[in-house]
Amino acid sequence: MASLLDKAKDFVADKLTTIPKPEGSVTDVDLKDVNRDSVEYLAKVSVTNPYSHSIPICEISFTFHSAGREIGKGKVPDPGSLKANDMTALDIPMVVPYTILFNLARDVGVDWDIDYELQIGLTIDLPVVGEFTIPISSKGEIKLPTFKDFF
Repeated sequence: MASLLDKAKDFVADKLTTIPKPEGSVTDVDLKDVNRDSVEYLAKVSVTNPYSHSIPICEISFTFHSAGREIGKGKVPDPGSLKANDMTALDIPMVVPYTILFNLARDVGVDWDIDYELQIGLTIDLPVVGEFTIPISSKGEIKLPTFKDFF
């Protein structure tokens, strides 16, 4: 009986790996706002849904790294849903305090930007499967705000 149950589990696991799943990518990370305490960046993520029905997004979690250090972390609860058979654009705001940016002065150098790595977990609720997290990551450079951004 146990071997039959193991075979059934293997069969279901094999079928689940071949089911198409939503996929995402970071399209842009840019400066959104500058205030007295922090800088807010905006990550734009596009997610394609291969299913003929919309899929609710439970939450979006992210970690924002630079120079091997975490400079931002957060969650966006209940951001909506993925459109059926379409691409959905999501905006993820990320706040980075100035104190952290000053500590990254070594990475800034002469070009006034920081190298970053962004890791996003897009948790969706798939029928039958349940909650499923789509990992999305991106690396690049972000320009730091200058004095003209304040005025």
